Amino acid sequence: MTPFLLLALGMVIVLGSVIWLKLHPFLALSTAAIVIAFSTPQDSLSGYAENHAASELARGKMSEAGAEVFKAEFAKRSSMKRVVNEFGNGCAKVGLIIAFAALIGRFLLESGAAAKIVLVMVSLFGEKRAGLAFLVSGFLLAVPVFFDTVFYLLIPIAIAMAHRTRGNYLFYVLCIVAGGTMAHSLVPPTPGPLLVAEEIGVDIGAMMLGGLAVGLFTITFGYLYARWISGRFELAPPPLGDDVLMEEGDLPSAFVSFLPVLLPVLLVTGGTLYAIFQPEHLGFLKVFGEKNLALGLAALVAFTILAKRCSGDKERLRRVSSEALSSGAVIVLITAAGAAFGGVLKQTDIASAIGEMQGNATFALPVCFLITALVRTAQGSATVAMITAAPVAAAFAASASLGFHPVYLALAVGCGSKPIPWMNDSGFWVITRMSGLKESQTLRTVTPMMSLMGVAGLIVVVVASWILPFS
Repeated sequence: MTPFLLLALGMVIVLGSVIWLKLHPFLALSTAAIVIAFSTPQDSLSGYAENHAASELARGKMSEAGAEVFKAEFAKRSSMKRVVNEFGNGCAKVGLIIAFAALIGRFLLESGAAAKIVLVMVSLFGEKRAGLAFLVSGFLLAVPVFFDTVFYLLIPIAIAMAHRTRGNYLFYVLCIVAGGTMAHSLVPPTPGPLLVAEEIGVDIGAMMLGGLAVGLFTITFGYLYARWISGRFELAPPPLGDDVLMEEGDLPSAFVSFLPVLLPVLLVTGGTLYAIFQPEHLGFLKVFGEKNLALGLAALVAFTILAKRCSGDKERLRRVSSEALSSGAVIVLITAAGAAFGGVLKQTDIASAIGEMQGNATFALPVCFLITALVRTAQGSATVAMITAAPVAAAFAASASLGFHPVYLALAVGCGSKPIPWMNDSGFWVITRMSGLKESQTLRTVTPMMSLMGVAGLIVVVVASWILPFS
């Protein structure tokens, strides 16, 4: 079977299982991953191994000897072993992050810190502009931090805000998504745009300025779309205990309340900046800037806040921790199954099949956008889609007849990583499970919003390349 037929088969299995058969997402994604793994022909697997090894070798991630070892070991893996490996890789990437973030969110709610943050945000933006507060917060926080982490940190605040102000909860959720998802793909030092800029040879400063400028237009579009679509759907926020919404005088201080949210952002930002500039005598930034450790320290701070709030009530601390970890464990399983599905789809060598569809420099921007969008739709990860499309953009950048600054190519790739989020995207399940949306509701609200934001971004990039080519 060709990569595109395998992609279609996987989509049918996942969508059919979740929407029509009402199976649990873990079962649907696992089934799809296994079916695709056993259906992938050997030629496609060999092509994937060759291309992956060549890519890693070119980026300095593998030595020639390591590349040969990888190809030899990959050829020996059974279909089920490939599924298990990708599942394990997914757990390794997100397991601790999800567990720590679930703890932070629950501790913020139970301690009253989330309610305090709500009050501070309302005082700054006003209740009528709460959605704008989430939009801006999501965009700024997602510059140094992965979108999934930003959503974990902000969704408890959105829940508390909806209960306290009786605002439109779905609108708050969509504003968080609109802000966080665009910074994730447009503004370094987030890994995706950083890697694309390096591949194309674009100055990081130019990428940051361009990403911020295009991001301003796209999140404005997302904000307006979120306001429109949220008026056509009803979504009640998850219930809160009576002890969560407390009087202002009983709440922790603003500094203490914001600390679990800001601490991982500051630590991860410091680690990212250290990796770029590598200043002497600041090696501790690399250690504490590791995302798992940063989230772990934030969880410890949040736990301390709750412990102080409940006067050391060990039974309550145990109960809250257990409930948070139980909900996080389900999300880990779903996310890891999504990683397995996306991983076996990549092993069909679908990236190469898509890459063969590139055009000439005249259509460079839409071609880069479409290739990135196809890879994103095929395997779920926006970062992987950007990395996959970066060589195509680099080939266009080498053209003497390009006619505009290559930063526009990088921005087109970033916008192309937005369409089309669905069941093979870990972020899809994070949004769905943490917000209380049903899968069909996410497909009808979040998926079109993110996809249209990407298209709006492409239009802005194309127009800007005509008006301000900087060539």
